[in-house]
Amino acid sequence: MALIFTVILVALAFTYINGFHDTANSIATVVSTKVLTPRQAVMLAAVTNLIGAFYGTAVATTIASGLVDAKVATMPVLICALLAAITWGLLTWWVGLPSSSSHALVGGLCGACLAAAQNNWGVIIWSIPGQNHWWEGKGILWKVIVPMIFSPLAGFVLGFLLMGVLYFVLRGWRPVTVSRTFDKLQLVSSAYMGFSHGTNDAQKTMGIIALALVAATSSGVFASLPDWLNFLKTATPDAGHPLVIAVWIKILCALTMCAGTSAGGWRIIKTLGHKMVKIQPVQGFAAETTGASVLLVAAHFGMPVSTTHAITSSIMGVGCAKGFNTLRFSVVERIIWAWLLTLPASALVAYILVKIAQAIGLF
Repeated sequence: MALIFTVILVALAFTYINGFHDTANSIATVVSTKVLTPRQAVMLAAVTNLIGAFYGTAVATTIASGLVDAKVATMPVLICALLAAITWGLLTWWVGLPSSSSHALVGGLCGACLAAAQNNWGVIIWSIPGQNHWWEGKGILWKVIVPMIFSPLAGFVLGFLLMGVLYFVLRGWRPVTVSRTFDKLQLVSSAYMGFSHGTNDAQKTMGIIALALVAATSSGVFASLPDWLNFLKTATPDAGHPLVIAVWIKILCALTMCAGTSAGGWRIIKTLGHKMVKIQPVQGFAAETTGASVLLVAAHFGMPVSTTHAITSSIMGVGCAKGFNTLRFSVVERIIWAWLLTLPASALVAYILVKIAQAIGLF
């Protein structure tokens, strides 16, 4: 029982770290354009994340049952996976890089399960093709790798096109009118971004907690629970009974993520809003609208994509609509390296942690 609560606490710690990264990403533009103060932006993110967290459970289901063999994902394995994701998240936060907490979690989960299974690659669900369409497939390929490639591309292209359309439509407007109009519209786009972030990122930790509760329920750990703890019991999902995410898990994850945002997200905001490309309210509106749309579509199909990738690539696309020389390519290069390294680096850290735990007899 102690291990169950440890998993939940470490999962919430990961959510808190995720707040440094991904929720900061979701409000970076509205703060950088000075439409809202940091305090106001955090409050907006808190409310919209909470609402978004209740919108569907497709992403949580993918994390809990669509990436690795649930039988291998024991409590110690999940703890090592989460610690690896936290380590990578803190490292990249410290240097101000908007790396993906989502992919750090996926990498940690895969690396930890691989080590626990004595290098049996079969514990990782690589590819289960969909019956009718590719987005119906399961496994790392369809739910992680393909979206990881296409979500930044979609963010960049759509951001570029939307900003191009806005430049054309607004070409006869006075600058002061554009500024006043999009000061207000960016409040809407920022709320949309927070909501979409909640539909995707808040669900990832929900999936880890649900995975732990399913494992404990199926293994009989909860057989002798007192009545007041029966809310911890979670049935194993199958074709006829989809995974049920309890309301208390949703609220806990959403509130914890918000707390992380208020505590330390400003390093990432500085990188996204100032170092990479200088943005105005109209550009912030375009970037947020694009990034939020990418996240919402991905969440609908149960794809745990990166908020970091979505909003960063959208900002790049919006900036390039004015001219490719507006981008600071040295910063972009650092960000891309962080993207590429996140999955393997977090997987390696988790693998090492499990091997250390095995060596000292914790498994």
